[in-house]
Amino acid sequence: MKEDVRGMAQHKRSYANYTASNFLWEVSGDSKVATITLNRPERKNPLTFDSYAELRDLFRGLVYATDIKSIVLTGAGANFCSGGDVHEIIGPLTRMTMPELLDFTRMTGDLVKSMRACPQPIVAAVHGICAGAGAMMALASDMRLGTEQARTAFLFTRVGLAGADMGACTLLPRMIGQGRASELLYTGRAMTAQEGFAWGFFNNLHASDLVLQAAQTLARQLANGPTFAHGITKKLLHQEWNMGVDEAIEAEAQAQAICMQTQDFRRAYDAFVARQKPVFEGD
Repeated sequence: MKEDVRGMAQHKRSYANYTASNFLWEVSGDSKVATITLNRPERKNPLTFDSYAELRDLFRGLVYATDIKSIVLTGAGANFCSGGDVHEIIGPLTRMTMPELLDFTRMTGDLVKSMRACPQPIVAAVHGICAGAGAMMALASDMRLGTEQARTAFLFTRVGLAGADMGACTLLPRMIGQGRASELLYTGRAMTAQEGFAWGFFNNLHASDLVLQAAQTLARQLANGPTFAHGITKKLLHQEWNMGVDEAIEAEAQAQAICMQTQDFRRAYDAFVARQKPVFEGD
């Protein structure tokens, strides 16, 4: 057990100076909020084989980050993400063998799993086109802020594929309901911003020039909160999908007992007694 703990400690490291190769990575001055910007605006920020893999590996690594407490995900220019690049991904896929195709589809699914597994809350700032894998990245985020111009499409059927991609058939119905999800996944049509807000996909809508700022403000609020407890909340929001009510209540009892041992819990109590605002430190 001690060896496991030492091994985990060795993996802990700072991500403030992470150098991204396939997107932009910026960290706020206090090294708490990281902003990932998909940065191919001339093509509506499509993903490539390399960007899929780097995003997957980054989110996996953030489990061990000592300084990143929340994440903002957005796209450069007027759009969020148009999905997989038609020329750099779709074309090559038509020439691959079945084992190669399965390697690719598992990698894309691993991106969603790594986003759900990283303890930091992820806030997506969605504007313009949000399609295919881009829509799945927004869906895999913990919260989504959109603009009136946002158009979200799970358009896999438009290219002759199933609507079942990267977890769409389990994540989307839980977000907006089975009937609405079925329509979007069968037809591939774009969900408007107002539909997304009314159906619970978007937490709120903002002007296009303010949505990123709003997402970063929300992310900073989360980063200044009890971040260890936020990680527990994210873990149970994910795990309880597969639990009965009794099992979920027991899991939450155990989780809350763990959080009651943190210094942040003590800080909140001391601040309340002193009639002050608590300053959380994530431990």
